[in-house]
Amino acid sequence: MTNDYLREIALAGPEHLDAAYVAGYDRKAGFDPAADLEVLRAHGLDASSTLIDFGAGTGTLAIAAARLCRRVVAVDVSPAMVEAARAKAAAAGAANVECVQAGFLGYDHEGDAPDYIYTRHALHHLPDLWKGIALHRLAWLLAPGGVLQLRDLVFSFDLPAAAAGIASWVQASSTDRPEEGWTRDELETHLRDEYSTFTWLLEPMIERAGLEIVVADYAPVGAYANYICVKPATTRRRAAARS
Repeated sequence: MTNDYLREIALAGPEHLDAAYVAGYDRKAGFDPAADLEVLRAHGLDASSTLIDFGAGTGTLAIAAARLCRRVVAVDVSPAMVEAARAKAAAAGAANVECVQAGFLGYDHEGDAPDYIYTRHALHHLPDLWKGIALHRLAWLLAPGGVLQLRDLVFSFDLPAAAAGIASWVQASSTDRPEEGWTRDELETHLRDEYSTFTWLLEPMIERAGLEIVVADYAPVGAYANYICVKPATTRRRAAARS
């Protein structure tokens, strides 16, 4: 149903569909997945786990996670990103990484329900209506007791502070070297063409989707949030009560 109304690839940003841009993406993003993997391991990720990475990009976290768990599915809406992830997985010998071209709304999962879902700086490509639907889909996909780690560009300041907060973020987070980060023009494009929201709007969406927020960390600049969310293990609780 959802794909009848929204084409996620149209919201991906043209740069993410450009193979030349994707070739330099890892240097630009400067992403080290080690800290996030430690968080997931602290919440039980192990050699028996299945993890899905939505908005996997070039597969940086997915390939690193492959050493720690049984199965990893790297999902991205961009064909160029998926091809880059496949090449990196092959070069790393990560045979347990599957690369799938799809979005939050169109992905069809096969096999056992994932124990973990990870997504970083991807959900903001969807307007709030579709964020809510996407979060509901992620909750539905997760196994009971499963964990979602959601990182995104989310604003934690209140409305009266929005103008100053956004200006401060753009000033603090932009660079004059586009190959090594995001320029002021790119951040302003994000504000104009993408769909970051406020923490105090996103968090009720997460809870409405059926997930419990157990960790909510906000960056000091007020523009990034990291959530650890758990799907209630209802079946397990009832079984324990009967015993």
